[in-house]
Amino acid sequence: MSLDPEYEKNLWRLCSDGDLDAREELIVAYRPLVFWIAGKVHVSDNELRQDIIQEGMLALINAVDKFEPEREFKFSTYAYHKIHGQIINMLERSEKKAPVPMPDEWLQIAEAQPERSDDDWLDASEAIAKLEGREAEVVNALFFEGKKPKDVAAEKQLDVSHVYRLRRTAIAKIRGFLGLSGA
Repeated sequence: MSLDPEYEKNLWRLCSDGDLDAREELIVAYRPLVFWIAGKVHVSDNELRQDIIQEGMLALINAVDKFEPEREFKFSTYAYHKIHGQIINMLERSEKKAPVPMPDEWLQIAEAQPERSDDDWLDASEAIAKLEGREAEVVNALFFEGKKPKDVAAEKQLDVSHVYRLRRTAIAKIRGFLGLSGA
């Protein structure tokens, strides 16, 4: 089900005002996204497939409840990452091998300019390459090697809060290099 953009904008306004019917309509409209994402996850156990769909639906409901339309991000992108991340976390909890979900910070960078060409992504790659020192090491470890902040902290002999600060600073610099607002 595809919603007319103006109608969807009105639904988000109503939902923000507490209209439960608008909330339900948004959940139903984006429900196919859950099934699409669940279909991309390869599992052989049919019972686990049902758990994945249920986890995805919970993530969708949570995404609808927490979405901030005034930030002018696309809900589908926001919901995709919330649903995918929650499914991956569920699989990890059930001790299944699962890929590392994309961090929210990269989602924010990607959504800041949704109409990006391949050349723009090369610009992002060059912006990341401009990072130096600990910021470059932390970004590489967290986003390209898939390490957890606590593991990076232990490896680099840093406090985990310092790893988070380095990550935040690096992302702000990348946004600045790309000319994105809020940098």
